[in-house]
Amino acid sequence: MSNQAEELHDDVAAVGQQLATVPSFDEGNAERARPVPRVSIQVFCETQDVADAILIAADDRRLSKTHVSIHMGGARAAVAHYQESPTPNLIVIESLAQRDQLLAELDALAECCDSGTKVIIIGCVNDVILYRELLNRGVSEYLVTPISPLQLMESVSNLYNDPSSDPVGKVYAFVGAKGGVGSSTICHNASWILSEVLASDLVIADLDLAFGTTGLDFNRDPVQGIADALSTPERLDEVLLDRLLTKCSEHLSIFAAPVVLETEYDLQSDACEAVIDVVRQNVPYVSLDLPHVWTAWAKDLLLQADEVIITAAPDLANLRNAKNIIDLLKVSRKNDNPPHLILNMTNIPKKPEISARDFEQALDVKVVAEVEFDAETFGQAANNGQMIEETNLKSKAAMQLRDIALTIAHRQEVRPERKSSQTFLERLGFTR
Repeated sequence: MSNQAEELHDDVAAVGQQLATVPSFDEGNAERARPVPRVSIQVFCETQDVADAILIAADDRRLSKTHVSIHMGGARAAVAHYQESPTPNLIVIESLAQRDQLLAELDALAECCDSGTKVIIIGCVNDVILYRELLNRGVSEYLVTPISPLQLMESVSNLYNDPSSDPVGKVYAFVGAKGGVGSSTICHNASWILSEVLASDLVIADLDLAFGTTGLDFNRDPVQGIADALSTPERLDEVLLDRLLTKCSEHLSIFAAPVVLETEYDLQSDACEAVIDVVRQNVPYVSLDLPHVWTAWAKDLLLQADEVIITAAPDLANLRNAKNIIDLLKVSRKNDNPPHLILNMTNIPKKPEISARDFEQALDVKVVAEVEFDAETFGQAANNGQMIEETNLKSKAAMQLRDIALTIAHRQEVRPERKSSQTFLERLGFTR
């Protein structure tokens, strides 16, 4: 083997070793951890590792409504603190003590703990008998170190969300890296495909109140829509939601934009969040069609979504804007899946493009799909108020959009294998 080949082999081995040591994203815990309501959480740690995990969890979108405070000193510090202060909604205590000492510390805490306060214990003893003793004393959960931020979030989530109930609907946020890149078209087609493939109810919320195209794309002209809900979010319930939604197919409904310019739409983050919360309580999937604006409410919805889908055209401005969005998401959503990046309107004749490989190298995010420029199919679908699969099922765009829908939902379509027309003997080389 040459020196150059040996160096290459060593580099590959080194990279492989580095990748093997990188902790993988725990998608299972992320799926089970649901948003936690507005509660007060006080944590008493004994080690820095647990304190660091708490800090990461407190910064996550699922705990964004909670108020988390962290103290050192463990159970003793907690007992001293609550002798003079009321207890919060949830107390989390780390203890390095063994069984008898831990139970004694917990008994001391119970004397100054208000009724209704929940308690999570983080210990180092993996003991079933201890676990039963803690539950008998009213402890809500016992976790054994080391713990991950997602593990803690799941435990807190289960205290305030019934695990046996129907899961809260999943929110997909579709955003364009630049105006006019086709983010709404991707959103509408992928959402329609998801509702058909999964046979589950899905709602598209069109947040571009002045210029939204959801009604046009589905050939609907709703009288009411999302603006009515956003104007008085406190009135929105299941009955009013059914009245405001416009049904487009068996499983898909739209929260259409009013598309009138007589009104100026200054949305509030709290109103948007309240409306989306009601929708996701009633349907398993919600797609947010976000306009290309940068406001407090648009940013909050983007950061709070379960999955983010960025649509970009293959040029420099889109590359820059996509990088800015992805950098923000990486900082603010450390415990979530990376965003899905889609390159739209590629292979336009005579137009210079930045390749998908260059996008991936610059952004450190894999390109989910490249949707090629097809003026005839997309133009016909838009003018007819149809989805791409309805217009031309055999088009390349239809297959690409279906792959996008299944990818963002973390599903995989099983396509039947083509059966060979040859007989067994013919495959072996014998002819008749």
